[in-house]
Parts: sequence; C-alpha cells; structure tokens
Amino acid sequence: MWGVLAQDSLETAAGKGLDWAISTFGWLFVVAADVFLLLAVYLALSRFGRIRLGRDEEDPEFSTLAWVAMMFSAGMGIGLMFYAVAEPIQHYAAPPPGSGAEPGTGGAAGAAMQYTLFHWTLHPWAIYAVAGLALAYATFRKGRGNRVSSAFVPLLGAERADGGWGRAIDLLAIFATVFGSATSLGLGALQVAKGLNLTMDVKDSESLEVVIICALTAAFVVSAFSGIHRGVKWLSTANVVLAVALMVFVFVVGPTVYVLGVLPASVGNYFQNLMTMSTRTGAFVGTEWLAAWTIFYWAWWLSWAPFVGTFIARISRGRTVREFLIGVLLVPSGASTVWFAVMGGSALRMQQTGDADLVAETAKGAENALFAMLDHLPLYGVSALVAMLLVALYFVTGADSASLVLGSLTSRGALKPPSWIVVAWGVLIGAVASVLLLAGGLKSLQQATILVALPFVVVMLALCVALVKELREDPAAAHRPRTSRPRGLQAAVRATVGEEADTETYDRRHGGI
Repeated sequence: MWGVLAQDSLETAAGKGLDWAISTFGWLFVVAADVFLLLAVYLALSRFGRIRLGRDEEDPEFSTLAWVAMMFSAGMGIGLMFYAVAEPIQHYAAPPPGSGAEPGTGGAAGAAMQYTLFHWTLHPWAIYAVAGLALAYATFRKGRGNRVSSAFVPLLGAERADGGWGRAIDLLAIFATVFGSATSLGLGALQVAKGLNLTMDVKDSESLEVVIICALTAAFVVSAFSGIHRGVKWLSTANVVLAVALMVFVFVVGPTVYVLGVLPASVGNYFQNLMTMSTRTGAFVGTEWLAAWTIFYWAWWLSWAPFVGTFIARISRGRTVREFLIGVLLVPSGASTVWFAVMGGSALRMQQTGDADLVAETAKGAENALFAMLDHLPLYGVSALVAMLLVALYFVTGADSASLVLGSLTSRGALKPPSWIVVAWGVLIGAVASVLLLAGGLKSLQQATILVALPFVVVMLALCVALVKELREDPAAAHRPRTSRPRGLQAAVRATVGEEADTETYDRRHGGI
C-alpha cells in the first residue's frame, strides 16, 4: 500500500535505509555467507553425514533426477536467465575494484567470469543447503512441523519455538520469502517484456510488465492446484530440458573452442582467488560495487533461504545428510558453472571480436543482454522464443514453490497446506512484484531484497548453532553400523542390558561407543 499510495516516499526511504544497511552491516553479509559455506563442507565430511533425513531405513521420496530438477528450478532459475550474459558483460566493461584488470581487456574477461562464478556457485548453494538441512532434519528426523521455527527447538525449547518466539522467526521468514520471490518475479517480468518487444515489436512498458505478472500468476494458480508431485515436478523437469537444449544450441553454433577454454580457466581463477573474494568487505575500497553486486547477491540468497530451504527440505525426505549436502552444493554449482561458461563466455567472445556490441546493449538494461547475444546467432526467432518460455516457466515454478512454502509457514508447518492459502500467497507475491517494479524497477527490487534480508541474517546464524547442537545429539552420528561390531561387543550388550536390547539402547547408556 505504501508503494501504491506514495511511490516517491517509498523510494526515498528505501534508498536511505539501504545506505545505512550497507555502511553498517555490509561486513555481516560477507562473514555470514562464509560461515554457511564452511559449515556445509564440514557437515558433509564429518560423521554427521551418515544421518538420514527420516527413519533410518527410509528411501528417498523422489528420484535423483526429479530432486535435482526441482531444486535447481526453485533455487535460481530466473536469475540464471537474467544474468547469464548481463553480469559477465557488465564486469567486462567495468571490472570489479581490486581485480587489477583494465576495462575491455582479456584480464577483464577473466575477472568477469571469476566473479560471476563466485556469485552463483558455492556460496549461494551453501546458504540454501544449511537452511534446507536444518528444516529437513527437524521435519523428517524429529517429526516437527515444516516451518523455520521448528529447527530452533534445541535453542529455544519446544514451548518457546511453538510460541511467540517461534512465530516471530516464522514471520521474518515470511517477509524474506515474499520480497525475495517478488524480486525474482520482477526480473522475470522485465525479461519477458523485453523479449516480446524485440521479437514481436510489442511496446515495452510498465503496463506490459504488470500484465505479464498477472498472466503468469494465473498460470501458477493452475499449477498450484495440481500439487508438488505433478505441477512443480513436471514444470521443473521441463525447465531443465529446455535450459540444456538452449545451452547446447549456443555451445554448438557459438564460439565452441573459446567456450571450452573459458570453462577450466574460469574455474581455476575462481578457486585461486576464492579466499580474497570471500573476505572483501569494502574496508579498503568503495562499497558501491559491493552493494550493487556481492552484498545484493548474498542478501538475495539469504532472503530466498527460508523459501528454497523449506522447499528443498520438503523434497529431500529419505536422503542422508552427506548425500543432501553434496547434492545441494555441487550439482547446481557445477551446472551453473557450465551455464555461465557457455552463455557468458560466448557473449564475451562476441564482444572481444567485435561481432556484437553487447556492452552498449546491456547498458540499456540488463534484460536486453541475453536477447542481444542470441540475435547474433542463427535461428534467433526460435532461440528467443525458447528463452522467453524458459523465463515464464521459471516464473511459474518459482511462484508455485514459494507459495507452497508460505502456505506451509502459515499453516503450522503442514506439508500439504490448503490450496486456497497457496493461491492467495501466489497472488500476493505477484502484487508485491508489480508494486516494486512500478516504484523503481530493478533498483527498487534490489533495495527491498537487502533491507528485508538484514534481520534474517541473524536468524540464519542462530539456525547454524541449533543445527549443530541437534546433530551432535543424534545417536546415528555416534555409533558405527551394526554389522561392523565385533562379536565380543554384541555379547557385552546382551550381558549388560539383556537379550532383547538393541545396539541403540547400548549406545544410549554407554556414550555411543
């Protein structure tokens, strides 16, 4: 309502609030993202990795392919389409401070790919992994409701986690989810509108963007009524198939040899400079670039953490902690690396050889970049149509998944919330996205994301403490598999606690020997 009734006031307040948040707490976003990555790697390699997210004998609910497809589509689908070309090209034209690269040079191209991978691979998926693991463990291992507050029982106790403190945590998660999702849907509307303008000469305007949001929200409603085992699962699989087809097309008809060189070189630069990039807080260089890129991304991923974490938890029943973390960290990160190497690498090569002036096109708006690159390849009409269809499908699956999570958070953690609540949240997310676009476009979307994510950083850090505390108390992390026990120990069990006792009872009495 603030955005509808007083756009100028909202824009001014958001701008001042953002400046304060970045100057005061920019370091907190950077440190928190590093904590999540280190914790995810530690848990995957530790003895906690063998704990199953469910009963000890339970099998995964979804196949690995469906699991990966839904996880990937929910995590960052629209963002991959929006920034696939735009981010590398923008870094090429204006290299990150401290990179030492000159604009428009080979060094700038290397820095562009390096920072793009930094923003889209291990760090964001570590944020999702920690949130998803805590929620999956609380829901399927401990049998609590599927809401963020359920994971805080080890810190708050069951009564407080189910009372006012728990509701406050869930409310913060709801705000973060609504604005994080609205940001992605706004980006999707911008890109679809630009695609229609370039391919069908439809006038690009704010009205068109709002119409697109309304139309895709209506499509989401149809998907929402079909449930997670149909709508989300089928659309997510279709997204992956179409994205792979578009990527293979660009790889084959584009600068194939150059892309093959970009992939290993970018990965090498990324790992070589990971420590430096991960610890930059703006203390020695200006914070403007960090605010526009790294801190915005970390805030975006944090605002998506309750949504993506809850959704990944919902589809991960029956998997072990190690399987969950390795899958969530490496599979989407690897796929994103290949995606940016093909799409971003092809765009950089076109710019370097003079085949296209993508810097100028991107300067008109980041939503132009992908279509401008496809325009310089064969079959532009077909590839542009596929790109628009991909964005639209990602919009629907993103709204579908976010609304399912919001429905669960506002239905006492129900795994199957009432359809009307899910649909109501989808409509509200679309409305917020429309208002933010009208209030200032991409800049307004970024401001709202960072401001809403700030208080949720504290929640996420506390979530890490609660998760580790609970995993340490799990009997499955303390003892080795039963088949590995020597006969003498089995005899000691029977002698100590009786013939009918099992090894879990022995572990409980004797400190998990």
